[in-house]
Amino acid sequence: MTFLTGLGIFIGVILLYLIVIIFFPVLSVPEQPIDTKTEEKREVPKSRQDVEFFVDGDIIRAWLYLPKNAPKKVPCIIMSQGFGGTKDGVVLDPYAQRFNEAGFAALTYDFRHFGESDGEPRQHFDTVKQYDDLRAAINYARGRDDIDPEKIFLWGTSASGGYGLVIAAEDHDIAGVIAQCPGIDHDVDSKLFFENYGIGHFLRLLVHAQRDKGRSRFGLSPHRFPIVGKPGTMAMLSAPGAFEGYENLLKGSESFKNEVCARALLMAHGADPVEASAEVKCPVLFLVCEEDNLASPESYKRAAEALGEKAKVISYPIGHFDIYVGECFEKAVAEKINFLKEI
Repeated sequence: MTFLTGLGIFIGVILLYLIVIIFFPVLSVPEQPIDTKTEEKREVPKSRQDVEFFVDGDIIRAWLYLPKNAPKKVPCIIMSQGFGGTKDGVVLDPYAQRFNEAGFAALTYDFRHFGESDGEPRQHFDTVKQYDDLRAAINYARGRDDIDPEKIFLWGTSASGGYGLVIAAEDHDIAGVIAQCPGIDHDVDSKLFFENYGIGHFLRLLVHAQRDKGRSRFGLSPHRFPIVGKPGTMAMLSAPGAFEGYENLLKGSESFKNEVCARALLMAHGADPVEASAEVKCPVLFLVCEEDNLASPESYKRAAEALGEKAKVISYPIGHFDIYVGECFEKAVAEKINFLKEI
């Protein structure tokens, strides 16, 4: 067999493989619905109002919390959700209300393609677009008469934990950044991913990602798999405790869907938060969960080293989802308020 013949066979096999996985119903993924129902009645805070702004013609739907008896212009914390989350869970709202009580405005929002915001296809995760959504949120806040444009703070958690670093590196008018249980360093987070799941799981995800990406090239319907699943199942995140963690934090949500376009595995990360950190001029608070099995507890370190004295690190001996509730929440929110008031 000549080299050219062998190459032709190889290319033919690859093309046949792509044709089969893109066009034929050969891949199916069991749904893993998350129970978001709750008997606890959640009252709408009197300080909260529905607002919206635009990005490339799409509407971003958001909630603005304004403190009572506030001066004419108040500082504002712009809060970004974790992977696939929506603003109507119990992740952002408790923090926003506590920031309100401390005299800060808070702006929470759904990224495009998720929750109540526009964007097609639905459940499409794109870091580059989410950076643009955050920029738009900042512009919206600065354009309001009741918000101090010189006191804009960026708050991110989990998958969005590094977003504030990227934006603050290019926008030196950002007053401060808070990164909670953040995924910042792609190298160490990828290492944790492979330790959790192994190469076999990654390769299975990759096949699904190729199907979805290929279908998008031909304008076909998306191929999705669950955002989070039980250990050993087909989902982007299936580490022990992840499914239960999402379920607990999304109680009461009417817009969350436990699915994501599989191409998320192949999407570009965009600007690197670690590299961006050297250009950040404002103070940064890192809140690290030492027993985190989703974002590496080491993920913040290179960014903190680049920031030097501008970085403050607080660590807790807890898992990824513990910081959102109970005593851990109380400790973390108190640290955040202290940090904000010192700037």
